[in-house]
Amino acid sequence: MSARLSPKVEQSKVKQPQVEQPKTQPKEQKRVLIDIEDGIATVTLNRPDKYNGLDMPMFDAVTKAAKTLKKDRSVRVIILCGAGEAFCAGLDIKTVSRNPVNFLKLLFKPGRKISNLAQDVGYLWRDVPAPVIAVTHGYCFGGGLQIALGADFRFSSADCEFSVMESKWGLIPDMSLAVTLRELIPIDLAKELTMTARRFNGTEAKAMGLVTRISDDPMAEALTFARELTERSPDAVAASKLLFNRSWNATDKLALDWETKLQKKILGRANQRIAVARNTSSPEKPWQNRREL
Repeated sequence: MSARLSPKVEQSKVKQPQVEQPKTQPKEQKRVLIDIEDGIATVTLNRPDKYNGLDMPMFDAVTKAAKTLKKDRSVRVIILCGAGEAFCAGLDIKTVSRNPVNFLKLLFKPGRKISNLAQDVGYLWRDVPAPVIAVTHGYCFGGGLQIALGADFRFSSADCEFSVMESKWGLIPDMSLAVTLRELIPIDLAKELTMTARRFNGTEAKAMGLVTRISDDPMAEALTFARELTERSPDAVAASKLLFNRSWNATDKLALDWETKLQKKILGRANQRIAVARNTSSPEKPWQNRREL
């Protein structure tokens, strides 16, 4: 886990997500805001005075948001962004370390659960059936980068700064990067970024394969893409996400089995029939809520 940095930054020229700030004091504010409109859920990390650094309430709020949206079958797409001047500058080690028990809470893995609380902030987004688009700007360091890597897509400003920051503080990344990074870049590049903790901008991140799209207004582009996804069957979109998450590093046999298994779950079902109707006789026919896969 990496410590949160507090650099003095100039106001970004890129249009930032507009988030209404609560009137309460920072220690009382909601760490995560969720707004759902037309099936698109915008999830905003809301600790802008600390560059959305991860303290214990933020860990809890991010994981709660992922679990809540996973259950909501009406949500078609999720946009994950940060309020203020950064997406997320990583772990707020100063705040978290005030109580050493916090590190035990973050690293404890109960029962047969696959991930601990530290890993949940990134990993749980993979389990949400709806596609997740992370919109990054300003700073995306350490734990913030690992949250973004848990998304299905990353839209970024060119000048957003990224870093696998943990080794700077004598640590290794431990918020699910070992799973998410291997799907995007070669092992030698993963080792380089992790061992050096060097900073790189959005343009280089795109060239590496860490970022999906670079834009002067990544939030607007994410919304356009989200609306495009809502025009497709929610079952087909969710099944596509699950198919690649389960098969990307699987054997040929398992990958082919997943194709068949998921196709059987959506073939001939309501939304598949609606897809046919929308392409033939009824282009405005509304979709039904996503079915369980």
